[in-house]
Amino acid sequence: MYSKLPNLVFGFHGCTKETHDKVLHYHEHLNRSTNIYDWLGNGIYFWQNDYGRALEWASRYEEPAVIGAVIDLGYCLNLTDYKNNLLLKKGYELLKADCELNNLELPKNHCRKNEDVFLRDLDCAVIQKIHSFNKENNLAEFDSVLGIFSEGDSAFPGSSFKEKTHIQMCIVNPNCIKAYFEPMEAFKEFCIP
Repeated sequence: MYSKLPNLVFGFHGCTKETHDKVLHYHEHLNRSTNIYDWLGNGIYFWQNDYGRALEWASRYEEPAVIGAVIDLGYCLNLTDYKNNLLLKKGYELLKADCELNNLELPKNHCRKNEDVFLRDLDCAVIQKIHSFNKENNLAEFDSVLGIFSEGDSAFPGSSFKEKTHIQMCIVNPNCIKAYFEPMEAFKEFCIP
């Protein structure tokens, strides 16, 4: 009953300058990510209200850029909502049963060697299993998935806060994206309301 989030949110997508220009100047759409290790399943990824984190992520490209978006999360698999832990557990059990039935190895989360890149094959497979279960059983399909990720070094010695903690959104239904925009800098002489 409370899975429809009532607000519009800002999302920021780190990308190449080429992608930026295609979307903002030629009205193309962002492509869905379909990697088996995507943190929140398959969809279009945004950092919620975090232009700086999107730009930092895009800095891996020769010409980094950021696209802003106005997003209605719609019917959201909100992983910050306590009740959705039960849904994740059910998705895991369904995935595990499918793997056992088909004599397949259960996916695992892992880090790339010598890199601080966490690949979430298991998490992705569980979320995709939830999506497919809903679709196969004519249940309401999620428009988006939202999660908080603690990432990076401690913010200060002994802290549990991490330097790169962020809220990430995965947009499953592209109609949730109401508009793309060019992020702008604040006017220095005014406060930000």
